Amino acid sequence: MNSKDVKILLVEDNPDDVELTFRAFKKHNLANEIIVAKDGEEALNILLPQKKENAKRPDLILLDLKLPKVDGLEVLRQVKSNPETKPIPVVILTSSREEKDLMESYHLGVNSYIRKPVDFEQFTKVVIQLGLYWLLLNEAPPKE
Repeated sequence: MNSKDVKILLVEDNPDDVELTFRAFKKHNLANEIIVAKDGEEALNILLPQKKENAKRPDLILLDLKLPKVDGLEVLRQVKSNPETKPIPVVILTSSREEKDLMESYHLGVNSYIRKPVDFEQFTKVVIQLGLYWLLLNEAPPKE
């Protein structure tokens, strides 16, 4: 996959984390389109809309757990239980330190679980490493 063709769905309610993620990806040319959903309901409407032809299939989903309206675990549950969205890699990127969140995420089929560093530079490094791995190194299933 060419990094220029990559589409990411970032599900994040914290505007500062959204901005940092945008900056890190743009600085390293890791994606040409980042769609932002500010809550779980918006993410599900993007991925699983009422009309199938309106669905947007990203190459990667970066998902926070603590979201308004619909929490990240419910988004993950619905994404991984739908045959059309199940192959999309989902990376939990959260500040949650709760072991039950970690265990439930893997039980539901998350591809990776990363705790967000609080430090700006560390957060940027994590986002860059995520991009390099999931968008350049990982072999994703072909889009149907």
